[in-house]
Amino acid sequence: MVRNEHADVALRVTGLTGGYSLKRPVLHGISFEVRAGEIVGLIGLNGAGKSTAIRHILGLMTSHAGEVRVAGVRLEDDRERYRRSCAYVPEQPVLFPHLTVREHLRFTAMAYGIGEKEAEARSAELAKAFRMTDALDALPDTLSKGMKQKTMLMNALLVSPPLLIIDEPLLGLDPLAIRGLLAALVEARSGGSAILLSSHILAALERRADRLVVLHRGRLIAQGTPMEVKRQAGRAGEGDSLDDAFEALVRKADVEGGAPGA
Repeated sequence: MVRNEHADVALRVTGLTGGYSLKRPVLHGISFEVRAGEIVGLIGLNGAGKSTAIRHILGLMTSHAGEVRVAGVRLEDDRERYRRSCAYVPEQPVLFPHLTVREHLRFTAMAYGIGEKEAEARSAELAKAFRMTDALDALPDTLSKGMKQKTMLMNALLVSPPLLIIDEPLLGLDPLAIRGLLAALVEARSGGSAILLSSHILAALERRADRLVVLHRGRLIAQGTPMEVKRQAGRAGEGDSLDDAFEALVRKADVEGGAPGA
């Protein structure tokens, strides 16, 4: 057996060009990766291509060029393994109204063939990590948005996917809810999960993300640690924030030109 030297790479996007029309692609040759045990922030203006990139990663769209590998596998090589290797948490929580948090976890465990004892033990661990133990028997209508997001994340992490993709989980949350949710993600990262987090809240990513991927008009304009991205923007001074760096990168990209986004 040939050893895979990149076994710790949960997601590899290579030269991805894609979108809804062959004549007008949204993404233009973007490449990045997410490794096990790290949080990578995907940032960009509305229309930058973040959602299109996520749809391609989830296998909901067919690329025009390039490829996407999840846990080393392409969708066309093994669809079942590919889809089981990633979990997706959308911006708006989607829960069954008549199932409690505990019942959601049991339903997920049954769907993925996880044994009852293992599922109960893992659910208890997740509830403790997410500070949701007292809410396990609550129905969705009684939960705040932050608690609903945590319920979605708990269900995703229950199946221990190599890759967790989260789209704008912080919008509409109060500061304490944001802090709690980020703490839960850090806990998941420490357990080996690879997390791709799309968000407009750059201050939170600056503190918590290991690396950043910056898209603008469908092109990759910067990537690296938050400090490396700030250096690429020429905004690495003591008083410069990631917001300052992002604005500088976007302005520079607009001056240099590029294909319009969609």
